[in-house]
Amino acid sequence: MLTAARIRAAAPTARAYKLADAGGLHLHVAPSGRRTWRWSFRLGGKPQLLTLGAFPDVSLADARELRDEARRRLRAGEDPRRGKAPDQPVADNNFETIARRWHAAKRSSWSTAHAGDVLASLETHVFPAIGAMPITAINAPVVLQLLQRIEERGSIETARRVCQRISAIFVRAIAEAIATHDPAAIVRRALADRPDTRRQAALTDIDQVRGAFAAIGAASAPAPAIMAAQLVALTAVRCGSARGARWEEFEGIAADRIIFTSSDEAAKIKPTWRIPAARMKLKRSRKADAAYDHIVQLAPAAVELLRRARAAAGGSPFVFPRRAGAISPIGENAILDVHAAAGLAGRHSPHGWRAAFSTILNERRPADRAAIDLTLAHAPKDKVEAAYNRAQHHATRRSLFEEWAEILTAPTIEPPAAE
Repeated sequence: MLTAARIRAAAPTARAYKLADAGGLHLHVAPSGRRTWRWSFRLGGKPQLLTLGAFPDVSLADARELRDEARRRLRAGEDPRRGKAPDQPVADNNFETIARRWHAAKRSSWSTAHAGDVLASLETHVFPAIGAMPITAINAPVVLQLLQRIEERGSIETARRVCQRISAIFVRAIAEAIATHDPAAIVRRALADRPDTRRQAALTDIDQVRGAFAAIGAASAPAPAIMAAQLVALTAVRCGSARGARWEEFEGIAADRIIFTSSDEAAKIKPTWRIPAARMKLKRSRKADAAYDHIVQLAPAAVELLRRARAAAGGSPFVFPRRAGAISPIGENAILDVHAAAGLAGRHSPHGWRAAFSTILNERRPADRAAIDLTLAHAPKDKVEAAYNRAQHHATRRSLFEEWAEILTAPTIEPPAAE
């Protein structure tokens, strides 16, 4: 039988699992960390499942009492999944249950990071508001009110993504003959317009760029998010690449510094980060082709940063986990939040490091334009040249990253002052 100590120690893993108590009661532990009490029983000769509530809102003693009450009702010939009112819906038809079925069916076609982001957005923004509601009771005004609360926090794009996910869940419910229409499809047209994103804010003056890097290091924000923001600055990669970085993607770090690979040959290879094509901004047809992996040559400053990140990761497969030992990376907006905490909002976006890298190094080394474009994973505009010229300029790219790191980490008097 379960104990309170064992329940508190139940940590999430890559796959959901359950801890059995007695009499069909068990604790379901989801990869997201959510712990839910469930009771397994048979009705009409078929196995059934009743969700009793989430831990710690429902304690072990409470769950046992709920199980016993459900068992008494089953023996009395009732369906324990239904409330005492004859028209109360079956628990399996509430929004959260259907949403989790939809997520489980989709996750194999998503990256681990994206699957985690989708579930986290539902658990944060949706389930607290409508998770327990029968999906057939959710109408357009209910969905609109939920999404407007997200918009009121200034998260316009997040509201749109959440709306798309709610809509997809309703499509699943319609296919299962549970729902008959999709209210989110109507609400989508009532949401606030996307903000103007014509250009990403970027500083391109060397002194201001140095100050921005220093400000990020001093920001009041979680350490994993700060280190992720620093890696974005040092490598000029997109935020998604840094967020989803896994330790097995790093090669050639000497064993006396930090081991990213188990190979004895690692020390003979220069420090490198190989970002899989599947995680790059590429056409779908190229994402499965390792030839399109993006190679980032790591400067000593980046290696030292990764060394600190490894010590803080707590065994997580991700370089920047949500918390030490977690099996999911930092949130979608974590790096953006660091920039805001550093006083850079509206002046230098995370994507702005790519513009700063390109502008400053093209001015300093105009002869290396092709190598600079390769460091940024920019495809050649000339398709004929791209088809025949396979040069990678690895040595030049390494020197570019080393020079860039020296620019960023050079002493600065003070962070850039807001205009």
